[in-house]
Amino acid sequence: MSDGIVFTYMGSWCANGLATSWHGDWRLVGEQGSVVYERDQPPVGAIVSEATGFQHPTAPCAVEPVPTAPAMSGALAEFLGALDGGPTPQGECHDNIKSLAMVFGAIESSRKGRRVAIKY
Repeated sequence: MSDGIVFTYMGSWCANGLATSWHGDWRLVGEQGSVVYERDQPPVGAIVSEATGFQHPTAPCAVEPVPTAPAMSGALAEFLGALDGGPTPQGECHDNIKSLAMVFGAIESSRKGRRVAIKY
């Protein structure tokens, strides 16, 4: 990223094994710990309580869930609201093209063995 933040993305629409919910499963990793959203359950967080060599013991931390509408009904409500002149829904195609540009940029970077500028 332009400000030096490292961004890593991995995803698959055709992974073998357990199904992913409509919401997806997310792991957010930060400097002091992680937050995990899995299987439509409330988020779980852990912070590093002590950095000792390779192992980093963690302690649970409270994570305030962000209120959201159920995924499919929420997405449909946003779509219908946009048709009635409301705000642009999340994930509409003009935003999604940036994700596609990121994927193609990652492929190009891997092939060239260096950072590449992503244009969208």
